[in-house]
Amino acid sequence: MTAERTGRRVQETLDRLDRIGGDGAAQQAGEQLVRDLMDFYHDGLARIVGALPAPALAALLDDPAVAALLVLHDLHPEDTTARIHRALAALPGTVETAGFDPATGTARLRRTGGGCGCSEEDIEAQLACHAPEVTTLVFESAPRLLQIGTRPGEPAEAAR
Repeated sequence: MTAERTGRRVQETLDRLDRIGGDGAAQQAGEQLVRDLMDFYHDGLARIVGALPAPALAALLDDPAVAALLVLHDLHPEDTTARIHRALAALPGTVETAGFDPATGTARLRRTGGGCGCSEEDIEAQLACHAPEVTTLVFESAPRLLQIGTRPGEPAEAAR
């Protein structure tokens, strides 16, 4: 189950509790339960992360589920830009970042090379696990190479 799907299910459950309780007490209790569980998991994960040797932790950072948990609990050792690069490196094809604006959550991306073997949905899913701060994707065109040839109107042989 992805972190995004889990988040939706938790919210759906809290909404259901709100409809059942009527006065909001059930939803408040549900929200408190979620907060308490998050605190419990944070403490346990912080101990695990602290006990792991650096190479073992580094190997786990490529796993989308582990990355999502560490980000959710503010325990991921990498900053947002590094996590965006990690997420893009895991995709088939070549996608690179052209910048990230933390104020708007906008990541500017560029497809390079022979194209990308992944869809925008694949890119969004990968970034949702590794860098949920990214809320908007903007795709830029890769820079085109300048073609140098003969002058306009000049035959190719005359240019030699």
